[in-house]
Amino acid sequence: SLVGNSFDNPSGTMTTNIIGVNNILDAARVVGKKCTVVVITSDKCYDNLELESGYHENDILGGKDPYSASKGAAELVVKGYYHSFFKTQDLIRVATARAGNVIGGGDWAKDRIIPDCIRAWKKDEKVKIRHPHSTRPWQHVLEPLSGYLSLAYALSKNHGLNGEAFNFGPSAHQNHTVEELVNEIITHWPGSEW
Repeated sequence: SLVGNSFDNPSGTMTTNIIGVNNILDAARVVGKKCTVVVITSDKCYDNLELESGYHENDILGGKDPYSASKGAAELVVKGYYHSFFKTQDLIRVATARAGNVIGGGDWAKDRIIPDCIRAWKKDEKVKIRHPHSTRPWQHVLEPLSGYLSLAYALSKNHGLNGEAFNFGPSAHQNHTVEELVNEIITHWPGSEW
């Protein structure tokens, strides 16, 4: 799930994100039982055009790095299975869900802004912020998770809903810079700095 790791292990990233999705969809196809499949990729699945407006479900998929490319490719695998096997039947219902800049939930991975802050401050060190003025649509992990569960439920009940992609994130006016986020965290960890 980490962009940095995809540079260290591009083959593993591609295998997990492309072949893994293929295996799940093919298992659903072969078993042929009624099921609902929500494939969660990432907002990194889009061709990064540095749009300030964000991306919409029908924007061009792409990827200029192994992680992004694997997520865009996973979306294409879903599209291929939907049109080839699931579109004309009513047993297997599938959709993709995309979110990004998810925080919280015990994610302590390297190069995650909140864990990096806490690790540094526990050692009385300054936090190294790579891009403080970058704006992100930050969201707590429970927000997209709620959307994913709602999507799965809607897929199982609404027979007109199948084979589509959905973005989950806050509205644009709720975007904040990395600097704003770090300054907010500091209010909960007095005496810290970056």
